[in-house]
Amino acid sequence: MENHTAKHFVLQLGSLASLYLSLGFLLSLLFSIINITFPDAIDDYWAIESAHSTVRLSIAMLVVFFPTYLFLTRTVNKIRRTETEGAYLSLTKWLVFLSLLVGGGVLLGDLVAVIMAFLEGEITQRFILKAFSVLVVVGAAFHYYLLDTKGYWTKNEQKSVMFAIGAALVVFASVAYGFAHIDTPSTVREQKLDAQQVSDLQQLQWRIQDYGMTNGALPQTLEALGAGTPTTAPNGRPAYTYTLTEEGFELCATFAQPSTENENFMYQSSVVVNEKMMIKNPDNWQHDAGEVCFNRIVNKEGTDTNVPVEPTMKQ
Repeated sequence: MENHTAKHFVLQLGSLASLYLSLGFLLSLLFSIINITFPDAIDDYWAIESAHSTVRLSIAMLVVFFPTYLFLTRTVNKIRRTETEGAYLSLTKWLVFLSLLVGGGVLLGDLVAVIMAFLEGEITQRFILKAFSVLVVVGAAFHYYLLDTKGYWTKNEQKSVMFAIGAALVVFASVAYGFAHIDTPSTVREQKLDAQQVSDLQQLQWRIQDYGMTNGALPQTLEALGAGTPTTAPNGRPAYTYTLTEEGFELCATFAQPSTENENFMYQSSVVVNEKMMIKNPDNWQHDAGEVCFNRIVNKEGTDTNVPVEPTMKQ
Protein backbone atom coordinates (compact mmCIF):
# COMPACT_ATOMS: atom_id res chain seq x y z
CA MET A 1 0.00 0.00 0.00
CA GLU A 2 2.88 2.38 0.80
CA ASN A 3 4.31 1.83 -2.68
CA HIS A 4 0.86 2.45 -4.16
CA THR A 5 0.48 5.63 -2.10
CA ALA A 6 3.83 7.03 -3.22
CA LYS A 7 3.18 6.13 -6.86
CA HIS A 8 -0.31 7.63 -6.84
CA PHE A 9 0.93 10.79 -5.12
CA VAL A 10 3.77 11.41 -7.57
CA LEU A 11 1.67 10.69 -10.66
CA GLN A 12 -1.20 12.84 -9.41
CA LEU A 13 1.20 15.66 -8.53
CA GLY A 14 2.67 15.54 -12.02
CA SER A 15 -0.79 15.44 -13.55
CA LEU A 16 -1.99 18.46 -11.59
CA ALA A 17 1.21 20.44 -12.22
CA SER A 18 0.92 19.89 -15.97
CA LEU A 19 -2.80 20.72 -15.75
CA TYR A 20 -2.29 24.14 -14.19
CA LEU A 21 0.58 24.96 -16.52
CA SER A 22 -1.68 24.01 -19.43
CA LEU A 23 -4.59 26.07 -18.07
CA GLY A 24 -2.41 29.09 -17.39
CA PHE A 25 -0.81 29.12 -20.82
CA LEU A 26 -4.10 28.35 -22.55
CA LEU A 27 -5.54 31.47 -20.94
CA SER A 28 -2.42 33.45 -21.88
CA LEU A 29 -2.79 32.24 -25.46
CA LEU A 30 -6.47 33.14 -25.58
CA PHE A 31 -5.87 36.57 -24.04
CA SER A 32 -3.10 37.34 -26.54
CA ILE A 33 -5.20 36.13 -29.48
CA ILE A 34 -7.99 38.42 -28.32
CA ASN A 35 -5.57 41.35 -28.04
CA ILE A 36 -4.29 40.71 -31.58
CA THR A 37 -7.72 40.12 -33.10
CA PHE A 38 -9.28 43.16 -31.41
CA PRO A 39 -6.55 45.83 -31.39
CA ASP A 40 -7.02 48.80 -29.09
CA ALA A 41 -6.07 52.34 -30.04
CA ILE A 42 -4.10 52.64 -26.80
CA ASP A 43 -1.85 49.69 -27.69
CA ASP A 44 1.68 50.78 -28.53
CA TYR A 45 4.31 48.78 -30.42
CA TRP A 46 5.55 47.05 -27.29
CA ALA A 47 2.05 45.88 -26.28
CA ILE A 48 1.52 44.37 -29.74
CA GLU A 49 4.95 42.73 -29.77
CA SER A 50 4.35 41.39 -26.25
CA ALA A 51 1.09 39.78 -27.41
CA HIS A 52 2.88 38.04 -30.30
CA SER A 53 5.69 36.86 -28.01
CA THR A 54 3.16 35.52 -25.51
CA VAL A 55 1.40 33.59 -28.28
CA ARG A 56 4.69 31.93 -29.26
CA LEU A 57 5.56 31.06 -25.65
CA SER A 58 2.06 29.76 -24.91
CA ILE A 59 2.05 27.55 -28.00
CA ALA A 60 5.41 26.06 -27.03
CA MET A 61 4.27 25.38 -23.46
CA LEU A 62 0.96 23.84 -24.52
CA VAL A 63 2.61 21.58 -27.08
CA VAL A 64 4.76 20.16 -24.28
CA PHE A 65 2.58 20.20 -21.17
CA PHE A 66 -0.93 19.48 -22.44
CA PRO A 67 -0.04 16.06 -23.94
CA THR A 68 1.89 15.38 -20.73
CA TYR A 69 -1.23 16.14 -18.72
CA LEU A 70 -3.38 13.82 -20.86
CA PHE A 71 -0.85 11.00 -20.56
CA LEU A 72 -0.41 11.32 -16.77
CA THR A 73 -4.14 11.66 -16.15
CA ARG A 74 -4.84 8.62 -18.29
CA THR A 75 -2.19 6.68 -16.35
CA VAL A 76 -3.58 7.77 -12.97
CA ASN A 77 -7.13 6.79 -13.91
CA LYS A 78 -5.99 3.42 -15.24
CA ILE A 79 -4.15 2.65 -12.00
CA ARG A 80 -7.17 3.72 -9.94
CA ARG A 81 -9.45 1.36 -11.91
CA THR A 82 -7.14 -1.62 -11.46
CA GLU A 83 -5.65 -1.06 -7.98
CA THR A 84 -8.00 1.05 -5.86
CA GLU A 85 -11.41 0.30 -7.37
CA GLY A 86 -11.68 3.82 -8.78
CA ALA A 87 -11.17 5.67 -5.50
CA TYR A 88 -8.43 8.12 -4.59
CA LEU A 89 -6.17 7.21 -1.71
CA SER A 90 -6.63 9.63 1.20
CA LEU A 91 -3.31 11.47 0.72
CA THR A 92 -3.87 11.82 -3.02
CA LYS A 93 -7.40 13.08 -2.48
CA TRP A 94 -6.10 15.78 -0.16
CA LEU A 95 -3.58 16.75 -2.85
CA VAL A 96 -6.36 17.13 -5.41
CA PHE A 97 -8.50 19.34 -3.17
CA LEU A 98 -5.57 21.50 -2.06
CA SER A 99 -4.39 21.95 -5.63
CA LEU A 100 -7.91 22.89 -6.71
CA LEU A 101 -7.99 25.52 -3.97
CA VAL A 102 -4.59 27.02 -4.80
CA GLY A 103 -4.88 26.69 -8.56
CA GLY A 104 -8.41 28.02 -8.55
CA GLY A 105 -7.33 31.07 -6.59
CA VAL A 106 -4.52 31.80 -9.05
CA LEU A 107 -6.71 31.34 -12.11
CA LEU A 108 -9.52 33.43 -10.64
CA GLY A 109 -6.89 36.10 -10.13
CA ASP A 110 -6.78 36.24 -13.93
CA LEU A 111 -10.46 37.14 -13.88
CA VAL A 112 -9.73 39.96 -11.43
CA ALA A 113 -7.00 41.23 -13.79
CA VAL A 114 -9.44 41.11 -16.70
CA ILE A 115 -12.00 43.17 -14.77
CA MET A 116 -9.31 45.65 -13.70
CA ALA A 117 -8.20 46.07 -17.32
CA PHE A 118 -11.82 46.79 -18.30
CA LEU A 119 -12.20 49.35 -15.51
CA GLU A 120 -8.99 51.01 -16.69
CA GLY A 121 -10.31 51.48 -20.21
CA GLU A 122 -9.89 48.24 -22.16
CA ILE A 123 -12.43 47.88 -24.97
CA THR A 124 -15.63 46.01 -24.16
CA GLN A 125 -15.12 43.22 -26.73
CA ARG A 126 -11.85 42.24 -25.10
CA PHE A 127 -13.33 42.25 -21.61
CA ILE A 128 -16.29 40.06 -22.57
CA LEU A 129 -14.17 37.53 -24.47
CA LYS A 130 -11.46 37.34 -21.79
CA ALA A 131 -13.98 36.96 -18.97
CA PHE A 132 -15.79 34.27 -20.95
CA SER A 133 -12.48 32.47 -21.58
CA VAL A 134 -11.62 32.42 -17.87
CA LEU A 135 -15.05 31.17 -16.86
CA VAL A 136 -15.10 28.41 -19.48
CA VAL A 137 -11.52 27.20 -18.91
CA VAL A 138 -11.63 27.33 -15.12
CA GLY A 139 -15.21 26.03 -15.00
CA ALA A 140 -14.39 23.03 -17.18
CA ALA A 141 -11.37 22.10 -15.05
CA PHE A 142 -13.28 22.36 -11.78
CA HIS A 143 -16.24 20.47 -13.20
CA TYR A 144 -13.95 17.62 -14.27
CA TYR A 145 -12.17 17.29 -10.92
CA LEU A 146 -15.26 17.68 -8.77
CA LEU A 147 -16.78 14.74 -10.63
CA ASP A 148 -13.45 12.93 -10.47
CA THR A 149 -13.31 13.07 -6.68
CA LYS A 150 -16.65 11.25 -6.69
CA GLY A 151 -15.31 8.51 -8.95
CA TYR A 152 -17.52 9.53 -11.88
CA TRP A 153 -14.88 9.26 -14.60
CA THR A 154 -13.53 5.89 -13.46
CA LYS A 155 -17.06 4.51 -13.71
CA ASN A 156 -17.69 6.22 -17.06
CA GLU A 157 -14.45 5.71 -18.95
CA GLN A 158 -15.94 6.48 -22.37
CA LYS A 159 -17.24 9.86 -21.18
CA SER A 160 -13.81 10.60 -19.73
CA VAL A 161 -12.25 9.92 -23.13
CA MET A 162 -14.81 12.17 -24.83
CA PHE A 163 -14.07 14.95 -22.34
CA ALA A 164 -10.35 14.60 -23.10
CA ILE A 165 -10.99 14.70 -26.85
CA GLY A 166 -13.10 17.83 -26.44
CA ALA A 167 -10.38 19.53 -24.39
CA ALA A 168 -7.74 18.50 -26.93
CA LEU A 169 -9.80 19.97 -29.77
CA VAL A 170 -10.13 23.28 -27.92
CA VAL A 171 -6.38 23.43 -27.28
CA PHE A 172 -5.56 22.40 -30.86
CA ALA A 173 -7.92 25.03 -32.30
CA SER A 174 -6.44 27.72 -30.04
CA VAL A 175 -2.88 26.78 -31.00
CA ALA A 176 -3.74 26.68 -34.70
CA TYR A 177 -5.52 30.04 -34.56
CA GLY A 178 -2.65 31.59 -32.60
CA PHE A 179 -0.05 30.23 -35.01
CA ALA A 180 -2.01 31.67 -37.94
CA HIS A 181 -1.89 35.15 -36.39
CA ILE A 182 1.83 35.42 -35.71
CA ASP A 183 4.79 35.66 -38.04
CA THR A 184 6.33 32.43 -39.25
CA PRO A 185 9.64 31.32 -37.70
CA SER A 186 11.49 32.27 -40.89
CA THR A 187 9.97 35.77 -40.83
CA VAL A 188 10.85 36.22 -37.16
CA ARG A 189 14.42 35.16 -37.96
CA GLU A 190 14.65 37.72 -40.77
CA GLN A 191 13.30 40.42 -38.46
CA LYS A 192 15.94 39.58 -35.86
CA LEU A 193 18.66 39.75 -38.51
CA ASP A 194 17.31 43.12 -39.64
CA ALA A 195 17.41 44.34 -36.03
CA GLN A 196 21.00 43.08 -35.73
CA GLN A 197 21.92 45.06 -38.83
CA VAL A 198 20.40 48.23 -37.40
CA SER A 199 22.41 47.66 -34.21
CA ASP A 200 25.58 47.20 -36.30
CA LEU A 201 24.91 50.42 -38.22
CA GLN A 202 24.32 52.30 -34.99
CA GLN A 203 27.65 51.05 -33.69
CA LEU A 204 29.31 52.05 -36.93
CA GLN A 205 27.97 55.59 -36.93
CA TRP A 206 29.16 56.23 -33.37
CA ARG A 207 32.59 54.87 -34.18
CA ILE A 208 32.68 57.11 -37.26
CA GLN A 209 31.70 60.09 -35.11
CA ASP A 210 34.35 59.26 -32.50
CA TYR A 211 36.93 58.94 -35.27
CA GLY A 212 35.92 62.31 -36.71
CA MET A 213 36.01 64.10 -33.35
CA THR A 214 39.43 62.61 -32.60
CA ASN A 215 41.02 63.20 -36.00
CA GLY A 216 39.14 66.27 -37.23
CA ALA A 217 37.94 64.46 -40.37
CA LEU A 218 35.76 61.51 -41.29
CA PRO A 219 37.42 58.18 -42.11
CA GLN A 220 37.86 57.34 -45.78
CA THR A 221 36.86 53.71 -45.28
CA LEU A 222 35.33 51.58 -42.55
CA GLU A 223 38.59 49.68 -42.23
CA ALA A 224 40.16 52.88 -40.87
CA LEU A 225 38.03 52.46 -37.75
CA GLY A 226 40.16 49.51 -36.71
CA ALA A 227 39.48 46.01 -35.45
CA GLY A 228 36.01 45.07 -34.29
CA THR A 229 34.19 47.18 -36.86
CA PRO A 230 31.03 45.24 -37.97
CA THR A 231 31.45 45.56 -41.75
CA THR A 232 30.10 42.08 -42.52
CA ALA A 233 26.34 41.64 -42.40
CA PRO A 234 24.95 38.50 -40.71
CA ASN A 235 23.72 35.38 -42.46
CA GLY A 236 25.57 36.03 -45.72
CA ARG A 237 23.76 39.26 -46.52
CA PRO A 238 25.55 41.95 -48.56
CA ALA A 239 28.27 43.79 -46.66
CA TYR A 240 27.59 47.19 -45.20
CA THR A 241 28.76 50.09 -47.35
CA TYR A 242 30.07 53.48 -46.32
CA THR A 243 30.21 56.51 -48.61
CA LEU A 244 31.40 60.04 -47.89
CA THR A 245 29.04 62.83 -48.98
CA GLU A 246 29.29 66.62 -49.07
CA GLU A 247 27.22 66.86 -45.88
CA GLY A 248 28.65 63.84 -44.09
CA PHE A 249 28.31 60.17 -44.99
CA GLU A 250 25.92 57.35 -45.86
CA LEU A 251 25.70 53.90 -44.32
CA CYS A 252 23.89 51.28 -46.41
CA ALA A 253 22.56 47.80 -45.69
CA THR A 254 20.15 45.33 -47.28
CA PHE A 255 17.06 44.42 -45.24
CA ALA A 256 14.62 41.54 -45.66
CA GLN A 257 11.59 43.21 -44.04
CA PRO A 258 10.30 46.77 -43.65
CA SER A 259 10.97 48.13 -40.19
CA THR A 260 8.23 48.10 -37.60
CA GLU A 261 7.17 51.48 -36.34
CA ASN A 262 8.44 51.07 -32.82
CA GLU A 263 9.61 53.84 -30.54
CA ASN A 264 13.29 53.51 -31.40
CA PHE A 265 12.77 53.82 -35.13
CA MET A 266 10.06 56.47 -34.99
CA TYR A 267 12.05 58.84 -32.82
CA GLN A 268 14.05 61.35 -34.85
CA SER A 269 16.55 63.50 -33.06
CA SER A 270 16.30 67.26 -33.46
CA VAL A 271 18.75 68.38 -30.78
CA VAL A 272 21.08 71.29 -31.35
CA VAL A 273 24.58 70.07 -32.16
CA ASN A 274 27.40 72.39 -31.17
CA GLU A 275 30.49 70.18 -31.22
CA LYS A 276 32.49 69.79 -34.39
CA MET A 277 32.16 66.46 -36.24
CA MET A 278 29.04 65.42 -34.33
CA ILE A 279 26.23 63.75 -36.27
CA LYS A 280 23.15 65.97 -36.54
CA ASN A 281 20.54 63.30 -37.33
CA PRO A 282 21.64 60.04 -35.67
CA ASP A 283 18.31 58.48 -34.79
CA ASN A 284 16.24 57.88 -37.95
CA TRP A 285 16.40 54.13 -38.63
CA GLN A 286 13.13 53.51 -40.45
CA HIS A 287 13.78 51.26 -43.43
CA ASP A 288 12.00 49.45 -46.23
CA ALA A 289 12.88 46.00 -47.56
CA GLY A 290 15.86 45.97 -49.90
CA GLU A 291 18.95 48.18 -49.91
CA VAL A 292 18.58 51.25 -47.70
CA CYS A 293 21.09 54.06 -47.22
CA PHE A 294 20.95 56.18 -44.08
CA ASN A 295 22.18 59.68 -44.81
CA ARG A 296 24.02 61.30 -41.91
CA ILE A 297 24.76 65.02 -41.76
CA VAL A 298 27.92 65.86 -39.83
CA ASN A 299 28.49 69.19 -38.12
CA LYS A 300 31.77 70.13 -39.76
CA GLU A 301 31.75 73.78 -38.67
CA GLY A 302 31.01 73.48 -34.95
CA THR A 303 27.60 75.20 -34.79
CA ASP A 304 24.32 74.14 -36.29
CA THR A 305 20.60 73.50 -35.89
CA ASN A 306 19.64 69.95 -36.67
CA VAL A 307 17.00 68.87 -39.23
CA PRO A 308 16.26 65.11 -39.41
CA VAL A 309 16.89 63.45 -42.77
CA GLU A 310 14.99 60.38 -44.00
CA PRO A 311 16.93 57.33 -45.27
CA THR A 312 17.29 56.92 -49.01
CA MET A 313 15.55 53.79 -50.34
CA LYS A 314 17.26 52.05 -53.25
CA GLN A 315 15.20 49.63 -55.30
